[in-house]
Amino acid sequence: MPKNILIVEDDKILRELISQKLKKEDYNISAAIDGEEGLKKVKEEKPDIVLLDLILPGIDGFEALERIKQDPEINKIPVVILSNLGQKEEIEKGLKLGATDYLIKAHFTLSEIVAKVRTILK
Repeated sequence: MPKNILIVEDDKILRELISQKLKKEDYNISAAIDGEEGLKKVKEEKPDIVLLDLILPGIDGFEALERIKQDPEINKIPVVILSNLGQKEEIEKGLKLGATDYLIKAHFTLSEIVAKVRTILK
C-alpha cells in the first residue's frame, strides 16, 4: 500500500517539485496551499505524514501544527516542518509543538527530503 503524504506549501514551484519527487517513489500526494486547507485535509485524509511549511497565508505553520497536535484524532500523524525559517528559536518552537523533524529548505536537497520521509514512514 502506498503511503499518503500531505504537503502544505504555498510556493507552487517547490510544492510541485517535492510532489513529483515523492510520486516517483510511489507515494500518494495531496497538497494544500495554506494552513486552513492543510488542517482540513489532515482531518479528512489522515495522511501518513505531513510536510508543513511555516510561512503560509492565513494561519501559519506553527498554528496549524499546534492544532494538529491538540486534536486526538490526528495528533499521532508525524509532521515534518519544511521551512526557510532556520533560527534556533523557531526550530525549538517547532519541535516543542510536536514536529517530528525540522528541515531547513536551503540545507536539504529534494533527495534528502525524500530520504527523511522514507525513514520516518518506516
